[in-house]
Amino acid sequence: MERLRVDKWLWAARFFKTRSIAKSAIEGGKVHLDGQRVKVSREIGVGEKLTIKQGWDEKEIVVKALSDRRGPAPTARDLYDETQASIEKREREAQARKAAGGAVVRPAHKPGKHQRKALERLRKQFDN
Repeated sequence: MERLRVDKWLWAARFFKTRSIAKSAIEGGKVHLDGQRVKVSREIGVGEKLTIKQGWDEKEIVVKALSDRRGPAPTARDLYDETQASIEKREREAQARKAAGGAVVRPAHKPGKHQRKALERLRKQFDN
């Protein structure tokens, strides 16, 4: 196998739980190939560099092998290498988020129906 659809590979490499979730992420601009957005049907090969955004994290990986079958996690890790710069960047950002965790003020409870509607009215005032 020389080339493989990017959505199949992302699913097989266990970045996404299903191919449809992988497809949605690609269409949403969360996956880039060499700095360019990719389409779902784009075929990738060994040695190409992908950037994948998942939640807060952004991973830069290099494709080591291709597989269209989803196997166990240790086998999936053999399909790619994450760059050292990417690992260090993710660790720094995780530490920064952890350090700032106390600075984020979260409400004690979810807003009720009347509070939610009042917030919606307020947002509409500022949108107009």
